[in-house]
Parts: sequence; structure tokens; C-alpha cells
Amino acid sequence: MLVQKYKEMLNKKSVIRDMAEYAAKRGQEIGYENVFDYSLGNPSVQVPQEYTDALIHMLQNEDPMTIHGYSPTLTIPKVREAVAQNLNERFGMNYTKEHIFMVSGAAGAIAHAVRLVTEPGDEVVTFAPFFPEYHPYVDLSGAVLKVVPAHPQDFQIDFEALDRMLSQKVMAVLINTPNNPSGIVYSEETLRRLADILTRKSAEYGHDIYLISDEPYREIVFDKKKVPFPAKFYDRTITCYSWSKSLSVPGDRIGYVAVNPACPDATTMIQMCGQISRGIGHNCPTAMVQLAVAQAIQYTADLSVYETNMNLLYDELTALGFTVVRPGGTFYIFPKALEEDAVAFCEKAKKYDLILVPGDSFGCPGYFRMAYCIDTEKVKRSLAALRRFVETEYR
Repeated sequence: MLVQKYKEMLNKKSVIRDMAEYAAKRGQEIGYENVFDYSLGNPSVQVPQEYTDALIHMLQNEDPMTIHGYSPTLTIPKVREAVAQNLNERFGMNYTKEHIFMVSGAAGAIAHAVRLVTEPGDEVVTFAPFFPEYHPYVDLSGAVLKVVPAHPQDFQIDFEALDRMLSQKVMAVLINTPNNPSGIVYSEETLRRLADILTRKSAEYGHDIYLISDEPYREIVFDKKKVPFPAKFYDRTITCYSWSKSLSVPGDRIGYVAVNPACPDATTMIQMCGQISRGIGHNCPTAMVQLAVAQAIQYTADLSVYETNMNLLYDELTALGFTVVRPGGTFYIFPKALEEDAVAFCEKAKKYDLILVPGDSFGCPGYFRMAYCIDTEKVKRSLAALRRFVETEYR
């Protein structure tokens, strides 16, 4: 007998992927250059040459068993050391390799983090708007994802709503900053207040509440600002990271779990990650990719194009009368639709070959997401289509 829960998921496919598939099909009909596809958050900038050079050098010079063989259960020690050193230099922390575990991207990191601190039936709280895949990441572990409603004025945390959501069953709070889909960066004030609440509630309930911090967009930040590092504010933080966006290598599936050294049992938690991997089949990312990111750890792709694209879209959207909170990072913008039904809004946009994603699955009905990780030239051409769409359908 087939497992029913996975069979049922066939009828609940990702709306993001559905829109991307439609865009690809439409592109076959009229040329993809004529489809303004804002559906999928697939990085569009070139990979840093230093990363490519590291791979080429290894292929030409390293022992094949070193780069193609299995890595250790807890992943490659010198790679973990490089990650720890980089975090310490950038954020004033004191990680060692014993606090780092390499994984296959941020999704793999969250899968490990949730299983580290929850049992089936426990609750994990997150905040709308949120990445829709948090549901399978959490729910299929046996834990239950609970969503705090959005604070649409600025998409920072609604602390009154959070207080109502917290209970004895909550074992972790899952945040994403900079945020997909809103592009909002949580401020230091927000993170300090969150830490204070989690500390107080942990004491009240008699058990730790962990902070799982999903940070794949950490390096994509605008206006020359810095992203506050959540682990600086709360000892029981599990940081989940991916190089998919910073190095523009999403297909290489590489990231890490970092447990704050100040967290009780931090080294035990990393050792547990090796055992969690056994249970979920996530055993060890590709050795060559682990080694390559360690060599390119101080580099990023040229991420400036995303700020250029954001400003173009933000200026046009606001000029057209959209309500939109200006992103502080990522390559997403999350405006309010011009009608209550964002699904209908995005369907109408298809007539103008604008591929937008309704915000319902992000926990924010009435909003829509644009992933502007596309060529700036195409963004500029899309603005005329956006104007035609608004003027024809809503004026």
C-alpha cells in the first residue's frame, strides 16, 4: 500500500514550481526572452571565479579518492574548521569545528535542526510570510508547524501574536532573515526582543526553546547595511546556511548547521546530526563541493545586480499605486495585490506574460511575490508589461 500522506502531497504541489513550469511552457511558444518570469528564486549571477578555479584545481591535482570518496560521518574536519573561523571573524563568535556540520543546503540544515530538538507532536513556530516548504520540512518530521500571522506594516515580528502562539508544546521558533518572500531583514531590536521572550518562556515552561535561524540570503543585503547575526542574541540558536545564493550555486547543494557554542550540549548536538543523517538519507554532501566552498569561503558572486533590480521594481510598483514594504535584502519583493484575491490577480497577469506567485501559500493571502533574480535588461522590459497590466485590468 502506498503511503497516503505522500500521495496526498501530489495534489498540493508547490505553486512556485507550477508557475515556473507554466513560464517554461509559455517560453517554448513565444520565446523565453518574452516571458517575464518572476516565479523561481534561482540565482542568475555568475559563480565567482575563485570557486570554479578551486574545483578545476582539485580535479586536475587532487587524489581522486579525496574529492570523489565518502567524507566522514561528521563531514570533512578542515571544512568545518574553515566555516567556524569565518563565522568567528565576521560575527565575533567562538565556534570550533565541533559546532559545525556540513549539509546539502539550507533545506538539509533545517531538516537536521528540527529533528535535533523536537519529538513527534511537538510544535515549531514560524512567522508569516514564510517559505512554503517549511511545512514539509517540519510536518514530515512529526512535529507541527504553527504560523504567527504577518505584521504587514513592516513584516517584522508581531510579538503580541507570538505570545498568544507560544505554549508548553513549542520546542523551537524558526526564523528567516533576510526573509523569503518579503525581503525584510530582522532588526537588532527585533532579535533582542525575540531572545528575551524565548528566555522567559523557556524558564516558564521548564524546557529550552531553540531558535532555528534560516539564513541563505545573509549576504544579499541593500543600502550597505549589515544583517544582524541571530546567534549573537540568543545562546540556543541553531544557524542553517546555504551557499546557493551567495556563491550562485544552488545546484551544488551545500550548506551547514552551526550550533551556538554557548548552547548547552552544543557538541553533542553536532554529533547527533551524523545520526540524524543516517535516518533521513542525507549522508554527507559531495566531498569536492565541501572542499571548494572552504577555499572560496571569503568570496561571493557579484550580488549588486539584485539591489539594482529591486530598486527598479520598487520604484515602478509604488508609482503604480501598489502597497509594498521596501526589501532590505534577498532577491524578492512582496507587494499587496490590487484585488483581494491574489490568485486571481496572478492569473490575470499571465495575459501580459508576467509570471507572479500568489502569497497564499506564504501565509499572506492578498499579496504576491516577485523573484527578481533575472537579467536587469529583462526587468526593465517587464515594466511596460506591468504598466499595461495595471492600466488595463485595474484602471
